Amino acid sequence: MAEFFSTYGSLIVSMVLGALLGLSLYLPLMTGQLSLASPGFYALGGYIAAILSTKVFTSSSNLFPLHLLLLEMLIAGLVSGILGLLVGIPALRLRGIYLAIATIAFVEVLRVLSLNLEITGGAVGIFGIPQPFQTQIEYLWIALPLLLISMVLFYRLERVRVGRAFTAIREDELAAGAMGINPTYYKVLAFTLGAILAGIVGAISAHFLNTWNARQGTFDASIIYLTFVLIGGSRTFLGSVVGGMVFTALPEVLRGIADSGIFPGWLSWLAQFLRDGRLIIFGLLIVIGTIFFPQGLVTPDIFKMGKVKK
Repeated sequence: MAEFFSTYGSLIVSMVLGALLGLSLYLPLMTGQLSLASPGFYALGGYIAAILSTKVFTSSSNLFPLHLLLLEMLIAGLVSGILGLLVGIPALRLRGIYLAIATIAFVEVLRVLSLNLEITGGAVGIFGIPQPFQTQIEYLWIALPLLLISMVLFYRLERVRVGRAFTAIREDELAAGAMGINPTYYKVLAFTLGAILAGIVGAISAHFLNTWNARQGTFDASIIYLTFVLIGGSRTFLGSVVGGMVFTALPEVLRGIADSGIFPGWLSWLAQFLRDGRLIIFGLLIVIGTIFFPQGLVTPDIFKMGKVKK
């Protein structure tokens, strides 16, 4: 068992973090908003943690104090939430593809800033981020409780007044407005909550990866996170969790297949494609999934399976 966790510990933690990132993108989708801003807030949270841990919260101990990591997560969440509020108020007046383009532009603005600011380390980034744990699998002590708490909150959110308002806006914004629901308020709320969650995950990931640079928040990342939700399931939070875990592990599975040696020489191009073509594969999965599984692989009916019909 120790050998298993030593080999796959990093992947297991990455799957949990992927599930959390899927949830951060699922929140604005609850109101029908195709926002691709999560990688930007994720990168922002990571930079906040990296700067604080290397330049402010310096420690002489071998391991970075856990309470300081929790403080970094809090600060990253607050800053991301404030920025999400400032960006969300004007951006969420847009709809559909126009909102997607606006949020992609936001991600690119943050990426260009991080490439040119001295405090972010420029193109090189920030290295040597201190570790709060001796092994990577121990990050589950932070990531797994955060995921479980988030899942409980999302489960309750989908069943209370705020969550029902989100769903009403997604189904028909005009009808929701006629019923007294303020679409702008709830859309900005969902966008801000998603930004907070992405920023917190970024703070954890900065320590987990030990280095942070502009490649963490790119348009490519937006497509990957979108795959988590659209293929996993965009009508229930559980779909984002499953999609985040499965599609975080998928590149490693494909890489393992490519390196297994089962392909003959004349199929070496296929092995190379499985190894490096994950964005193409994810794009194909989005197209195929939206045609054959418009609600994703996991639908809200999963919560009705255990109920007995009267």
